[in-house]
Amino acid sequence: MLLRLNTADNRPLHEQVAGAIRRAIAEGECEPGDRLPPARDLSQALGINVNTVLRGLRALRDEGVLEFRRGRGVTVAHGAAERSALLDRVRDVVADAARLGYSKKDLIDMIRGIS
Repeated sequence: MLLRLNTADNRPLHEQVAGAIRRAIAEGECEPGDRLPPARDLSQALGINVNTVLRGLRALRDEGVLEFRRGRGVTVAHGAAERSALLDRVRDVVADAARLGYSKKDLIDMIRGIS
């Protein structure tokens, strides 16, 4: 898995790490069940602090994209690509709504009205 960070990107590094891993999963570089390199190796390859990498990995774990298992390391969760793609679309909708003046609560009300 080859991860790259964009030095011109103004997002926090941990978000860039999470985004790079999401992209690798979406592009098929990592499949469900695949084990990721240790955080220390990722931090050395990216030239950033290991705690920054861990923060990005934890965010992906919290999203259900990665699984942490003692003795097995960090693996790609089953359904991670679909979930990651859906989360990306949701983020886009939230950003579009904010640009148009809608709050997250407004969006939730809209979604409830659909069903």
